[in-house]
Amino acid sequence: MDVIIQGIQGLFSNWKGIQPDRIEKLPQSGSDRIYFRLYAQGQTFIAAHNLNIKENNTFIHFSKHFQQKKLPVPEMFCVNEEQTIYIQQDLGTHSLLNKLEEHGHNEYVYGLFEKSLHNLVQIQIKGNDGLDYNQCLTAKEFGKQAILSDLLYFKYYFLDTLRLPYDKQAMMDDFEALSTYLTFTQHKYFMFRDFQSRNIIVQNDAVFFIDYQGGMKGALQYDVASLLWQAKAELSEDWKDKLLLYYMDEVEVLLQQKIDRTTFVSQYNGYVLIRLLQVLGAYGFRGLFERKAHFLASIPLALQNLKFFIENKRIGIVTPEFDRVLKIIVADEIIQKFTPLQATETTPLAIEINSFSYKKGIPKDETENGGGFVFDMRGILNPGRFDDYKTLSGNDKSVQDFLEQRTKMNEYLNSVWDLIDINVENYLERGFSNLQINFGCTGGQHRSVYAAEQTARHLRNKYKLKVQLTHTNQANWKTEL
Repeated sequence: MDVIIQGIQGLFSNWKGIQPDRIEKLPQSGSDRIYFRLYAQGQTFIAAHNLNIKENNTFIHFSKHFQQKKLPVPEMFCVNEEQTIYIQQDLGTHSLLNKLEEHGHNEYVYGLFEKSLHNLVQIQIKGNDGLDYNQCLTAKEFGKQAILSDLLYFKYYFLDTLRLPYDKQAMMDDFEALSTYLTFTQHKYFMFRDFQSRNIIVQNDAVFFIDYQGGMKGALQYDVASLLWQAKAELSEDWKDKLLLYYMDEVEVLLQQKIDRTTFVSQYNGYVLIRLLQVLGAYGFRGLFERKAHFLASIPLALQNLKFFIENKRIGIVTPEFDRVLKIIVADEIIQKFTPLQATETTPLAIEINSFSYKKGIPKDETENGGGFVFDMRGILNPGRFDDYKTLSGNDKSVQDFLEQRTKMNEYLNSVWDLIDINVENYLERGFSNLQINFGCTGGQHRSVYAAEQTARHLRNKYKLKVQLTHTNQANWKTEL
């Protein structure tokens, strides 16, 4: 991480002629890209580090092309010689999803969705003009093979994990028919590929787009389907219908011609299905294979979204085996399988989490049954061995960055949560009232504090449990989460 920071400082200094006042690492998402916010003389900038040079080149090429077309994307300022670091415009911290969570489904947010669709049409159609699709990261076009790849992604990483019996040849025949049907669409322009509310930044009520490096040529319908059917957004059917009509109006204005709306909507529904399945495949891969709790928790919502689609929409083509299997995977018992138990106001279970120093001893469980977990964090590299972190704790961001980037802390905690979750779910079912979880390290200052904080957040997010969190080596600092 220190080498990356030095590289960013050097690139910024060569470009601006000054050193940044501060560099702050931003939370990492599902990709391997690492983002930083740079502060310098009252301004902020975004730096990205990514060892996937082809992906960097695609994003930079697309960005410069869209900037020339005056489209709403971040300005690209500079790139290092190795093409592993680039610095771009900071559009701010508020995404469309943030605005939706803050304001709810009101007129203001509806207006932001309209602005997003208006700008989407611009980047799809104007951005297509003169764009070199040879620069695409993967395929040049979202055609039959790409559609089949998304269907197989869903099959391997989600459907097959359920171990349901189905006719594999009949399923492949249906995949072939569906991908062929969707390939023959009239309107193919630039396709964003991951057009969701997290990738739409709102700045002074204007909307801008980020993370379009996966873009290629494809059907107009795919991106609008991605936005309107994003499970996290939970848009009403009324909003979806009205916004789709608005989008088609905008397309006709820019193309200066009418579109066949019956065919357009039929294929739109097909792309909605493809997108819903692709998302389930991603959740399956990230959640079931990589054991990332956020993605596991998203599976029930994605299945509910798919269930509504299957019960209410038609795609204009019959796929018998595929349709049969889809109805099975959205059955209540399958959704329930992925839905963790949730605490209520009357749930008796109280979780006590402690960080402690082995020099001072393991905290005692004073409840009637005692027991609980004790996890030894001393196998994780200690930040306290380095001068920069000696006076800090696991609550300080620089220590958190150290543990996340330079140790196996994330891998360790994922294993810890697998164990804890078994007991938590059992205790919730049986009405138990207490569970103590302890994390110990040498001084009770860095590793154990971080692990305790992250575990409390995990239990709160996944099970809605209230947690009493105590750092016993920090003046018995205690909080209720």
